[in-house]
Amino acid sequence: MTKLAVITGGSRGIGAATANRLASEGYRLIITYHTDAQSAENVISGVREIDCDCVAVKVDCSDSGEVMVLADHPWISEGVDALVLNHAMYERRDATKLTIEALEQTMNVNFTGSFLVWKALSPFLSKSASVVVLGSQLGLKGTATGADYSASKGALHAWARSLAIDVAESGQRVNVIAPGTIDTDLVAGDTPVKRSERELGIPMGRLGEPDEVASVVSFLLSEDSSYITGAVIHVNGGLYRP
Repeated sequence: MTKLAVITGGSRGIGAATANRLASEGYRLIITYHTDAQSAENVISGVREIDCDCVAVKVDCSDSGEVMVLADHPWISEGVDALVLNHAMYERRDATKLTIEALEQTMNVNFTGSFLVWKALSPFLSKSASVVVLGSQLGLKGTATGADYSASKGALHAWARSLAIDVAESGQRVNVIAPGTIDTDLVAGDTPVKRSERELGIPMGRLGEPDEVASVVSFLLSEDSSYITGAVIHVNGGLYRP
């Protein structure tokens, strides 16, 4: 039977690149999106050109009711082989002006939302399922105007690495990818000067591409990484070296 991968936040950026990569490797796909239905449809149209079965489900991952709609999709009951927790929100805010409401919103989407999706799908994960969590280097080193985002990603790293320990004997694996500055919507509004500043701060001298992260997702989902679990893999061009 064709393997099934579920990708949250699969309509744009790293999620869309991952969908394209896994489609080329023969997976069936369920991607989720929150608001951008057109981008989700674009991903579906693209992967269907390479004969991939793919559906998109509208889900607010911070809403347990909507997450259960995802879990009720008929494909899910057949078993999930790969789960990519990629959805996130990032609104730049000065930490000294951060409100509890803003903090809770970011934590609910980025951290709690990932837990809710995993919890809802966990009964359907295959015995050899691989879970890949998209964290961030900012979850390790922090950043200006991003305390809530950094905190949510730091919590996500810790949760995923702990989960990896608890499910290891079952044969399932859980790993984290911590991207650096990737050329996605998050930096699309940069001026040429700002982009140049970003590039100058990266030892490799350029931003990463979504496809370069997707290739690491693919590796962590594959049998080639069968003895890797609880790891944080850095994909950042040398920008952060823990």
